[in-house]
Amino acid sequence: MEEKFSMKVSSYDASSLLPQATDRNVLIVESDADQRRRVVTQLQHWGYAPLAAGSAEEALELIGRTRFAFSLVAIRLPGMSGVELLQRAHELSQSGPVIMVADSGHSSQIVEAIQAGADDFIRRPYTAEDLENAVKALGNKVRAASVAAEENGERLKREMALLTSPQMRDIQAVIEQAARADVTVLICGETGVGKELVARAIHAHSSRHRAAFVKVNCAAMPRELLESELFGHERGAFTGAHQRKPGRFEMADGGTIFLDEIGELHPALQAKLLHVLQDGEFSRVGGRNNLRVDVRTICATNRDLVREVAANRFREDLFYRLNVINILVPPLRERQEEIPALARYFVQRYARLFNFAERELPHDALQAFVQYAWPGNIRELENFIKRMIVLQDMTLARTLVAPPAVPMQPVEAERFAATRGLSLKEISRRAVMEAERDVIRRALEQCRWNRVKTAKMLRISYRALLYKIKDMGLKQESAAS
Repeated sequence: MEEKFSMKVSSYDASSLLPQATDRNVLIVESDADQRRRVVTQLQHWGYAPLAAGSAEEALELIGRTRFAFSLVAIRLPGMSGVELLQRAHELSQSGPVIMVADSGHSSQIVEAIQAGADDFIRRPYTAEDLENAVKALGNKVRAASVAAEENGERLKREMALLTSPQMRDIQAVIEQAARADVTVLICGETGVGKELVARAIHAHSSRHRAAFVKVNCAAMPRELLESELFGHERGAFTGAHQRKPGRFEMADGGTIFLDEIGELHPALQAKLLHVLQDGEFSRVGGRNNLRVDVRTICATNRDLVREVAANRFREDLFYRLNVINILVPPLRERQEEIPALARYFVQRYARLFNFAERELPHDALQAFVQYAWPGNIRELENFIKRMIVLQDMTLARTLVAPPAVPMQPVEAERFAATRGLSLKEISRRAVMEAERDVIRRALEQCRWNRVKTAKMLRISYRALLYKIKDMGLKQESAAS
C-alpha cells in the first residue's frame, strides 16, 4: 500500500537552503496532479513559492524566465522524460540544484539521472520528511559549493599576488584590460609557467565571473573522444552513446571555456572550433540541429603556433581568430625574484594539506632554489616542495644542481649563421623540411629500408615516399649501422 505524502513535519525555514535566501521560487515537474498539489502545498508551508508543471514541455516554458532555489523533477513524465529535460534545459542546473524523483525498484533511472547531472534523488513513494531531508541536503551542498568558490577565489588572489616581477606585473595589467573586453585570448609559454592561473584570473575579473569556468585539455584524449567532450553527442551517435550528453561548450554557456594545449587540436576539430568562435553555433556529434551558446574562449599553448601555421599543422584563420589578445608568460628562470615567495607559499599550503608542522625553509635551500633553472617552471617547483613536505626533508634542495652552460656546437653555429637574411616564414619552412627528413630517415632505418613498410608506417603513398627519398637525397648507406 502506497504511503501518503504527509504534512505532519516541523516547520522548515526556506532560508536554510541558500546562503542568501533571495530566491524562494521552486520548480515542480510532476505529472500526477494529486502529488503535484500536495508537494506545492508543503513547499508553500515551508515558505517557498513553487511553480508547477505537469510535463517537461510545460517546464521548458518556465525555465529561463525565473530563477529557482531548486527543482523537483519526476523522471517518468508524459512525452519528454525528466532526464531528457535536464539534458536539454541546461539553464535548469544553473538556476539551482535538481532533485530527481525515481520510481521504486527502478535503479537504472537513478543511474541515468545522476549521469545527466542531477544533484540528488528520492524514490516513490516519499513523505514530506523525505523531501525535507533531500532539500536540507541540497542546502549543505550549496553552502559547501559557496565556501569552495570563496576559497578558490581567495587562493587565486594569493597566488596572483606572488607574481611580483616586472614581467608579471605587466601581464597583470593586461589581464585586467583583457577581462573588460569579451574577446578571445591566447596565452603562450612553456609548460608549467602558470598559463591556467592567468586564464582563471581573466575569468575572475570579467563580467562572467559568476558563471562557469570550464577547462578542457586538448592533448589528453584522442580526436573522437575530444569532439564528443567539447560539443556533446546525441544518443546512438556512436557505439556506447546510450544517451544524449551535453558538451563542455554547453556547460560553459554564459561563462568561459579554457582550451589548454590548443596546438594539439586535430585539424578537423580546428574547423569546427573556428565555426563556433565565428557564429557561436555548433551541433552535437550525431546531431542535426545547431545549438547556440554564449561563451568566452581562452586558449593556451606551449607550442610556437606561428611555426605550426607555417608547417600547415594549424589553421591560419583559426590562429588569427584566437590571437586577438596574446599573453606570453615568461619562464620562472627569467623571474627569479618570485621564487622565494612561491617556495614559502607552497611550503605553507602543503604542510597544511598533508597535516605536517609548517617548517621554515633554510637560507641555503632558498639560495639553491633561486640558482636552479627550473626547466619545469612553477609546476616543478611546486612538486619539489610537495616532495620535501611529504618526506619531511628540508635538505633536499642540495640535490638541485644547476646544469652547466652548453656552448653552441659548431654545426649549430653554422645553421644559425645560415639563417641570416631569411624571413621567418622561410626559416620555418626549412626547419620543417629538416624535421621531416629526420623522421623519414629514422622510419627507413627502423624498417631496414623496406620502403613498403616505411610508407605504411608514415601513412603516405609508396610513390610519395620514393619522391621524398630522392628529393631529400637519402641513401641507404647513410643509415646508422
